[in-house]
Amino acid sequence: MSNAIYIATNLPYSGKSVLSLGLLNLLAAKTKRVGYFKPIIYENIRGGHDYHIQMIAKHFHLAIPYEDMYAFSREEVLAHRAAGNEAYVIDTIIEKFKKLEDQYDFVVVEGTDFLKEGVSFEFDANIQIAKNLGIPAILLAKGEGNDAGIIANQVMAFYKNFVEKEVKVIAAVVNKIQPDIIPELSERLTAILPKELLVSLIPANKNLSNPTMKEIFYAIGGRILIGSAYLGNQVDKSIVGAMQLHNLLPRIAANTLVVTPGDRGDIILASLQANSSANYPNISGIVLTGGIEPEPSILQLIEGLEQVVPIIQVETGTFETVQKISLTQSVIAVDNQRKIQLAIHTFEQFVDAEGIAERISTFKPIGITPHMFQYQLVKRARQQVKHIVLAEGNDARIIAAALRLLQQGIVKLTVLGDELEVSMAFKKLGLTLPFEGLTIINPLTSPKFNEYATTLFELRKAKHLTRDMASDLMADVSYFGTMMVYVGDADGMVSGAIHTTQHTIRPALQFIKTKPGIQTVSSVFFMCLEDRVCVFGDCAVNPNPSAEQLAEIAISSAESSAAFGIVPLVAMLSYSSGNSGEGIEVDKVRTATNLVKSLRPDILIEGPIQYDAAVDAQVGKQKMPNSPVAGQANVLIFPDLNTGNNTYKAVQRETGALAIGPMLQGLNKPVNDLSRGCTVEDIFNTVLITAIQAQGQ
Repeated sequence: MSNAIYIATNLPYSGKSVLSLGLLNLLAAKTKRVGYFKPIIYENIRGGHDYHIQMIAKHFHLAIPYEDMYAFSREEVLAHRAAGNEAYVIDTIIEKFKKLEDQYDFVVVEGTDFLKEGVSFEFDANIQIAKNLGIPAILLAKGEGNDAGIIANQVMAFYKNFVEKEVKVIAAVVNKIQPDIIPELSERLTAILPKELLVSLIPANKNLSNPTMKEIFYAIGGRILIGSAYLGNQVDKSIVGAMQLHNLLPRIAANTLVVTPGDRGDIILASLQANSSANYPNISGIVLTGGIEPEPSILQLIEGLEQVVPIIQVETGTFETVQKISLTQSVIAVDNQRKIQLAIHTFEQFVDAEGIAERISTFKPIGITPHMFQYQLVKRARQQVKHIVLAEGNDARIIAAALRLLQQGIVKLTVLGDELEVSMAFKKLGLTLPFEGLTIINPLTSPKFNEYATTLFELRKAKHLTRDMASDLMADVSYFGTMMVYVGDADGMVSGAIHTTQHTIRPALQFIKTKPGIQTVSSVFFMCLEDRVCVFGDCAVNPNPSAEQLAEIAISSAESSAAFGIVPLVAMLSYSSGNSGEGIEVDKVRTATNLVKSLRPDILIEGPIQYDAAVDAQVGKQKMPNSPVAGQANVLIFPDLNTGNNTYKAVQRETGALAIGPMLQGLNKPVNDLSRGCTVEDIFNTVLITAIQAQGQ
């Protein structure tokens, strides 16, 4: 068995990124050290290093020097071939590959891109490199523009070329296929290819293959007059604006690029107005041809508008410009997180990833790394899709996270807020509504508003809540969202991006309440450190828990740890270890530890124990040599909120750890709080853990 794989393609722009991103994402979730190698690169693409290496290295945080991830530029290889130094090229590639192979558990090797002349040379070079490295290959064929018969013949020829040179091929993937020919193509490939060969078919996806405005800009040149912040807009279609407005407007479809001479102020303004209108799809941008700049008064008007799409001025005429735009090919850039995530999702959806993994790897996961943990969160959330409420639809971070969750098909979402405002926010990010799995609700106009208010009144009237007070409370998004969870119209709620913790969890404490036998609602953070994941509790809810509350927090945290695949080793933290210290605070931790041992003898727990003795093997062995927890604890329980909150933030800031949470524990149904300084990634992860909690209800 091999600890490396070679990705080879037969044509340019076949979509190798889907395979390389998908494989690296899969492997990074199974092993701590994964490497990437591209023997022959294209340097100086768009003024820098090989864009693909940069994208891969940044997304997977690969600590590999750029120079170690390739051997030669294409120009250098051609020069060495001309001088008869082909053996030197192969020897150098092998040497650099072996260096990575020795340092990493698995290496993904990616073949050439076929971006210039000499396709036959590159095809032969890929076979030769894979053979000399002694690693199996995955073949990627491009299905764009051909019928099933032609594609099947191309794949068979591709496969034969490799096996005739004694290169082991474990899988064949055909990308960018028209969906209507997939059944026929599958039948043809099954008939002609060996049964042991894994075959995957990926339909064409315009969201992956169509270029962005930034790529159009690089292709046509010129200068950006306005809208540089939106160069990530996708372009699905381009139209020439040379007709009257009533003929132009019906031609605008979603993600349209409008190309028009620079003196057509009417076309420019009408296009921008259509982009802002709820009655027309969003446009991607505007290209002004002929070297003509709009009138100063028109530019002044445009500069006063908000969220203006990119407007690019070029010197070339309209016909020449449209030709360049039509030939622009899309690549997945380092800063295009949307396409990166979509590529990974496409791989997971259409490629037999586990089948490939079984054929190429012999390693077993050791512990759990942050990437493994996040990969497992997504995988578990998808196993049973849950319905989550996002209460703060007026926050841009919420919308961005919701878009990512929906595009990956992880959860169903209800977003609370003004329907028009939320719809426009999604539209600006390129989501065409209606979208399966997304519901937008304004609590004030919801048909269920009165029903929810009545339910709240019945639940709280013993606490002197009146019917009018219940209606007032139900207008609040936290109460409305929590009521959706309570009555079963949703499985969980996430809020707190713009509201306080108390505002978010108060409704849950009032009528969702705690699970039987649990008196204390608490929280944990999943702290994704460099080489492991730890659970920190309680860092968000209880200011000064009693010994009994601390014991409950420890038990709940151990159960949460186990529920998320981390075998709990619990440390009850204090400023003293074992019996060495005395005082009220130490005694509280000692009492709590003994309570856990009596209530849950199955939980491995140590306390009181200092932080260093809990997590550092040497210190733990020295201070508490007979403890099964000391030095390897992964569930760390802090004695009070002051210590816990400050510690998690200090660890996060000083080590760069990812803190996922807080996740509330102890409630009958999941409601989770966000930090007001949360990022899109934080929201994404919090929704994942909320969905997984809901699966366990």
